[in-house]
Amino acid sequence: MQAQDNQSNLKSERGGPKAESIVAKFRKNRAGVEKAPERAEGEGPWSQLIIRGATMINGTLSPPQGPVDIVVENNVITEVRVVGYPGVPIDPNKRPILRPGGKELNAEGMYILPGFVDSHAHIGGSAQGTSAEYVFKLWLGHGITTIADPASGNGLDWVLEHKDKSNKNKITAPRILAYTRFGMGAKNIITTPEQAREWVRQNAKNGADGIKFFGAPPEIMEAALNENKKLGLRSKMHHSQTYVGQWNVLHSARAGLTAMEHWYGLPEALFDDRTVQDYSLDYNYQNEQDRFGEAGQLWSQAAEPYSDKWNSVMQELLDLDFTLSPTMVIYEANRDLARARRAEWHEEYTLPSLWEFYSPSRESHGSYWHYWGTEQEIDWKKNYQLWMSFINEYKNRGGRVTVGTDAGFIYELYGFSYPREMELLREAGFHPLEVIKAATLNGAESLGMDDKIGTITAGKLADFVILEENPLVNLKVLYGTGAIKLMDDNTIQRVGGVKYTVKDGIIYDAKQLLEDVKRMVEQQKKERNYKILQPGTKG
Repeated sequence: MQAQDNQSNLKSERGGPKAESIVAKFRKNRAGVEKAPERAEGEGPWSQLIIRGATMINGTLSPPQGPVDIVVENNVITEVRVVGYPGVPIDPNKRPILRPGGKELNAEGMYILPGFVDSHAHIGGSAQGTSAEYVFKLWLGHGITTIADPASGNGLDWVLEHKDKSNKNKITAPRILAYTRFGMGAKNIITTPEQAREWVRQNAKNGADGIKFFGAPPEIMEAALNENKKLGLRSKMHHSQTYVGQWNVLHSARAGLTAMEHWYGLPEALFDDRTVQDYSLDYNYQNEQDRFGEAGQLWSQAAEPYSDKWNSVMQELLDLDFTLSPTMVIYEANRDLARARRAEWHEEYTLPSLWEFYSPSRESHGSYWHYWGTEQEIDWKKNYQLWMSFINEYKNRGGRVTVGTDAGFIYELYGFSYPREMELLREAGFHPLEVIKAATLNGAESLGMDDKIGTITAGKLADFVILEENPLVNLKVLYGTGAIKLMDDNTIQRVGGVKYTVKDGIIYDAKQLLEDVKRMVEQQKKERNYKILQPGTKG
């Protein structure tokens, strides 16, 4: 969602009134962002962990298989052993042996998946009044074990500190990759290719995992992307409308960009009867209702699906091994504002400060509900149909599509937005197994980590999602609130929600993490004498 670049004075996604703190005991850095406390959750790690009897849904497109026993030694999967057949008692003599000091986790009747990867995950910030603990627990509570922070909005030093602590499991957090916004920390505006190359080299020395671009003049973009590629680092881009007339997705991919976010720059690459979006003549990019309202008309201006132009652009991106991170969920309110605002989890899991940030504003980024109506929603519904057609066909032709959320804006809550993005891929035409692959192996590949995470395979790290319901049958069981089900005895129950999230061989009670989040929300409500959330109000 972030909409700024180093070349122009666009408003920051951290803009808007600064919210008061959530829990005073947390230390803060100089920017006022609350740091994560020392880890007080999770069991382990152990020298040996054996997860017994689960049905495995891997990220390889393989059908479910089980029961399996999965052996982990010092955070590395050493064996995945099929130990029987459904409905047949397991012969204990066929099972891996637990060594002294090891840990068994009984997962019989449950489903186990690789840890989820969120390829676009901002770690909150002071404008939203969200602490790192709040965000991290929402993610882990939904099985997300690895995230890529695009633009390092809390500062690169802050993100690298939390990355290191997470790697050492000193905090309760997913694994973190830090992408810096291009030009971030530069003493002066970057105006020459050599300045761009020098900034890229320094960014690598600073320890960043990659770069998040928004836009710059073509000679600057080409120099920066080429240099970043030489250094072997990854890159992402939200193609800002302030530059997309000169530099679209094809230019970026040819220059070495490894992944695009959202879809900006892609319809422009598909133009065949124009060179610029059909902006209203009184359009102003700083007016976000203009910006996002008219963006809903953009896909209809691109070449038609399966036309020669459409096919040629897709084929070139495929040949370049380019990754799409569509983050459809972050714009879902544009096609159904009422649904997004009244999602059932807001009441118990959305902080009042975050709700205020979502509310209509001319300053807070992504709060563009100046007068959102039926016409805008119809445009966006058509937009999604065309967007989804491209994504699904890209996948069908072997292209890489990941699950990214960009949560923390536009009524999309951390953690909860992840299964919703998975549902949107399903709506686009993905088989549920393809959705799981997008959430696991594809995400790992896009970050250059598929040798370590993304599938349940011997030699990889011990990151797992364990739940009691089959997510292939109903992806809604991945929500922290679960799914409503009418039972055989005619009672109505909530089923599902992730039961255990395992990261680096440490077992987290996912439901307890979400209970912790509920307590944070309740505490902030009491501090503010906050009433029941109402659509579009500030409490």
